[in-house]
Amino acid sequence: MPAQRKYPQELRDRAVRLVYEARKEDPALSLNAVVVRIGQRVGVNSDTLRGWCKQAAIDAGERPGTSTSDAVRIKQLEGENREVKRANEILLAASSFFAREPDPRLPW
Repeated sequence: MPAQRKYPQELRDRAVRLVYEARKEDPALSLNAVVVRIGQRVGVNSDTLRGWCKQAAIDAGERPGTSTSDAVRIKQLEGENREVKRANEILLAASSFFAREPDPRLPW
């Protein structure tokens, strides 16, 4: 499998804008036809460009789905959740360790 290419954000924005403009000019064209045509012009795989267009529509609120900003926030919260679970495991292990070991200062 080939390595993923990271396209510059300017290229992504320009390609998506070109797709929207082409669909405005000729509403009879399907998204697939426009994506193939624009993708060839800007040097982007049509499937990649189609995904960018779908995500742009989600971000604009035109279709349902998880927006880019929400996805970033979800990823951040999942990381925090992992940290909290790890801390809880450490505290639980420490508490059971200290509960088993008798305190030598106590008389009983």
